[in-house]
Amino acid sequence: MLIFENNDFIIVAKRAGTNFHSEGEAGFVVQITQHFGIPLFPVHRLDKMTSGLVILAKNSETAAQFGKLFENRKIEKYYLAISMRKPKKKMGWVKGDMSSARRGDYKLLTTMENPAITQFVSCALRTHERFFLIKPHTGKTHQIRVALKSLGSPIAGDERYAQADEARKEERGYLHAYALRFTFNGEPFSFVSPPDEGERFISSECRTQLEAWDKPWEQF
Repeated sequence: MLIFENNDFIIVAKRAGTNFHSEGEAGFVVQITQHFGIPLFPVHRLDKMTSGLVILAKNSETAAQFGKLFENRKIEKYYLAISMRKPKKKMGWVKGDMSSARRGDYKLLTTMENPAITQFVSCALRTHERFFLIKPHTGKTHQIRVALKSLGSPIAGDERYAQADEARKEERGYLHAYALRFTFNGEPFSFVSPPDEGERFISSECRTQLEAWDKPWEQF
């Protein structure tokens, strides 16, 4: 779904359960490129289970500019997640190095040489549901998924980091790229796109809370 388009880039919403890159079948980037009929350059990525906002550059120069913005942490990203477990703390930071574990998993370490840094706030929704608004300050692979697991609150439907039998019962993995905010060529941009798939994300309780989080940068 197209959210925004100009001469330099587009913002689109990825569906949950779609591979970002092609793995045996056309992935998200190929699908979007074919849909628009022009070369598009991904400047960041989302995991298969994650829905939400993605930036795609229309040329290599713009892609390089976005690459520098991401490298210099000039692009603010905000995510939503739902867990079925109460966290060790309701808000704050998760910091630590990450390293590879078994079967492509990652784990959080106590060392701080090149740490993943994640900031979050949370609140209760329905029984057993904990709703998270998350601002990653770094861009490590599986960073948010590992951070929430370290809090004792793995993401609902995350078959890699939650209990597999429980995760398989969910419609989707409940992680959504909710908002982006940045300045490009001197012009400020901000985009907010609520999730529209997954029963837990579209419940009335979730929708009510999203009204309070409609400008997520004001929560941090």
